[in-house]
Amino acid sequence: MDDQPLTDSGNADPHGAESPDADRDRVRSDDATPARRFSKMTAAVLGVALVVIGLDLLTKVVAVATLDPQRPIEIIGDVVTLRLVRNSGAAFSLASGYTWVLTIIALVVVAVIIRYSSRLKSWGWAVGLALVLGGAIGNLIDRVFRAPEPLQGHVVDFISVGWWPVFNIADSAVVCGAILLVVLSALGFDYDGSRTGWAARRNKHDNSEDGGSTHA
Repeated sequence: MDDQPLTDSGNADPHGAESPDADRDRVRSDDATPARRFSKMTAAVLGVALVVIGLDLLTKVVAVATLDPQRPIEIIGDVVTLRLVRNSGAAFSLASGYTWVLTIIALVVVAVIIRYSSRLKSWGWAVGLALVLGGAIGNLIDRVFRAPEPLQGHVVDFISVGWWPVFNIADSAVVCGAILLVVLSALGFDYDGSRTGWAARRNKHDNSEDGGSTHA
C-alpha cells in the first residue's frame, strides 16, 4: 500500500489549498500589525485635532495677554464682542463648579476617540471626531495647567455673540464636530464606511444611473 501524505486538517486540505481557518488567522495577524492599527484615518484625526489645539492655544494666549476682563472689545456693535472670562464649567459655561468631573470626562473622551480612530473608514466621521478630539484636548489643557490649581483650572473663554454664553475655539470645534457626527448618523453614513437609510438609497440610485459608486 502506498504511503499517503500527511496533512494538517486545521490548515490545509488534501488538495494543497489552505483552509478558511488559515485565511482568518492571516487576516487577524495582518490587522494586528502596528502599521495597520495606525491607519490613514488615525493620522487624519490626529492632524486635524492638532490644528484645532494649536489655534485654540494661540487665541487663548493672545486673549489673556491683550483683553481686559472689564473692557470688552466690540467687533460688531455689542452683538459680537471679545470678552475675557474664566470658566470653571463645560462648553458655553455649562456645569460650572464641576471642573474635576469635566476633566475626567474629557480624558475618557480623548482616550476613546484615539483608541477607535483606526476603525474609521469614513472621512466625514474622521473630521467630526477630530474636531471633538481637538476641542476636548484644548479645554483639557486649561483644566490641567491653569489656575486656580492642577486638574481644576478654569478655561479661558473670550468670544461673545449676542445672548450666547462666552466661548472659545475649542468649544466651537466640539459643537461643530458633534453636529457633523449627528448629521452623518441621521443621513445613514456610518463610521465604518457602510451606509443605511437615506445614504444607502441615494448610493443605490446613483449606481443605477451611471454604474459608479461614491464614498462618504
